[in-house]
Amino acid sequence: MKTQEKIPPIAVNRRARFDYFIEERLEAGLALEGWEVKSLRAGKAQIAEGYVYLKDGEAFLFGAHLTPLVSASTHVQADPTRTRKLLLNRRELDHLVGAVERRGYTIVPLELYWKAGRAKLAIGLSKGKKQHDKRATEKERDWQRDKGRILKSLRR
Repeated sequence: MKTQEKIPPIAVNRRARFDYFIEERLEAGLALEGWEVKSLRAGKAQIAEGYVYLKDGEAFLFGAHLTPLVSASTHVQADPTRTRKLLLNRRELDHLVGAVERRGYTIVPLELYWKAGRAKLAIGLSKGKKQHDKRATEKERDWQRDKGRILKSLRR
């Protein structure tokens, strides 16, 4: 029996959990060009400034940065921040359109990773946090860290 080893993600948007309440996660495929796949394999991706927008019933990743490799093809003009189409089922797209247009949700990219040899993007259906919510999150994180330190010192 084979053991599944955990493959580290290509890129993680850590800022998303601080700025948004993530209410639902979805997995989307990406329509990529050859040089982009090579760049992802080398780990040269950044999704922190990226966001997902819906247009004409389709989803697109906008603002993500994939740095082209020096060894990329010479006859292809590489655009690192080009808009990339997300591959989702019709039902998932309809769900996202309804949530964004009617209920005021935002779609943010959370994580870029490999799954069965294909690049996948975890996207989150989310609501924006207010400043006081961000402070509460930071306070909770600090408390968890302090609590761990206190418990560790008591065990000794």
